[in-house]
Amino acid sequence: MSFFSHKTIETKLPLMIVAVLIAVSIGGLVLNTPIFFQDSTTKPVEGLKPLTALQLEGRDIYVREGCYNCHTQQVRPFRSEFERYGHYSVAGEFVYDRPHQWGSRRTGPDLAREGGRYSDEWQRLHLRSPRSLVGESNMPNYPWLQNAQADAGSIAARMGVLRLLGVPYTDAEIDAAANELQGKTEEDALVAYLQTLGTVLKSVR
Repeated sequence: MSFFSHKTIETKLPLMIVAVLIAVSIGGLVLNTPIFFQDSTTKPVEGLKPLTALQLEGRDIYVREGCYNCHTQQVRPFRSEFERYGHYSVAGEFVYDRPHQWGSRRTGPDLAREGGRYSDEWQRLHLRSPRSLVGESNMPNYPWLQNAQADAGSIAARMGVLRLLGVPYTDAEIDAAANELQGKTEEDALVAYLQTLGTVLKSVR
């Protein structure tokens, strides 16, 4: 009886696990490898620029506080969605994101086209006391962000790593990053990031 017969594989658990891992790995490579060579997924949309130091700090705070657990940044290509939120999301908007913040849950409102919809002051008040603006909100209060200082010490290193991953930061931008965060709070940074969301394709309907 062959070592790789159907019966042998099904009755020997370690062999079955190895066979499943090999099959899944091959299938994953076949499905995902072409994506890395498609212009639509690897080239930025027209007008897209890397986040500034302050905006990048805000994005890191957004991730740290788990905002992605309730808010998606993906408009799906369905009429009901793009009529409400604007142009559907495309991969070229997010080529500089590591990782991107698309998602499927919408416990809170979708944020894909939120940039510029509200003023900075509205955003600040909403972070400190969400229910003062949206009575039915179940979002936590984030009052400490207005007093916490932005992390200027590590921002240049973070931008340097992103440059290694393909984000086109210049030496001048990296050198100026720490100064850009001097005197800024985490609230300043998070608001700056929120105001960028979806602004590149926002005018496309």
